[in-house]
Amino acid sequence: MECFDLPFTKMHGLGNDFVVLDARSAAFSLDDRLAHAIADRRTGVGCDQLIVIEPPRSAEAAAFMRIRNADGGEVAACGNATRCVASLLMAENGNRRVVIETLAGLLEADAAENGQITVDLGPARLDWREIPLSQPTDTLHLPLTQGPLADGVAVNVGNPHAVFFVDDVARVPLAELGPVIEHHPLFPERTNVEAVQVLARDRLRLRVWERGAGITQACGTGACATLIAAVRRGLTERRAEVVLDGGSLVIEWRPDRHVVMTGPAAISFTGRLDTRRFSPGANAT
Repeated sequence: MECFDLPFTKMHGLGNDFVVLDARSAAFSLDDRLAHAIADRRTGVGCDQLIVIEPPRSAEAAAFMRIRNADGGEVAACGNATRCVASLLMAENGNRRVVIETLAGLLEADAAENGQITVDLGPARLDWREIPLSQPTDTLHLPLTQGPLADGVAVNVGNPHAVFFVDDVARVPLAELGPVIEHHPLFPERTNVEAVQVLARDRLRLRVWERGAGITQACGTGACATLIAAVRRGLTERRAEVVLDGGSLVIEWRPDRHVVMTGPAAISFTGRLDTRRFSPGANAT
């Protein structure tokens, strides 16, 4: 269904920002081009990801969450967006727990202390076929080097990640190297790229290049992939603080292989979209 006047909520988790649309009561048409136009920071609302809340397919879930990156492409998972949508649904139904359905599966979210949200992102996937990679590969030691990014670890937390440990994360030219690794032939579905510095056994510093979005202030699944990679390398404990450009997340990789993330969610503002302004040739001012 075509809809010209769409209410939206602008949200963020540690600066990783989203335009959230609610399609539960009335579905609407949203293709790659329109999603990309809305995400544009000069002529649209501007965001890292566009989120659409839809009716659930599963009886266990409160809603289905659809995710599009800033380039318009659809992806299966986004940790920070899950916390944001969970906070909206909890406020709406008065519960402290909610289940959200995604292309990556059912995700459980719970209210934590100080207004934070904890999300169980499910079990990590570590086999090369699950990342996926284009050929049989040891996911603990990727045969890939770009500048200071070498000997990476591949992890899938609903989406693919390549995690690289470095001595000084601030000196990594991530804007230059991120897109090269994202589009490397080893990753048939492209990949997110993490540059990580180990600060302590319970603290990691992370900068992230997100597939289809570029450098972002924070990436929830990237923080989860980072902790998993660090544990697999024997660099940290199974619970640690991950410090991103936008703030910190607490990540735990449980013995059952589920990875759990705790962090904040915030509303920036609300508004309405006239989608006719984003049609080809329209003046989006």
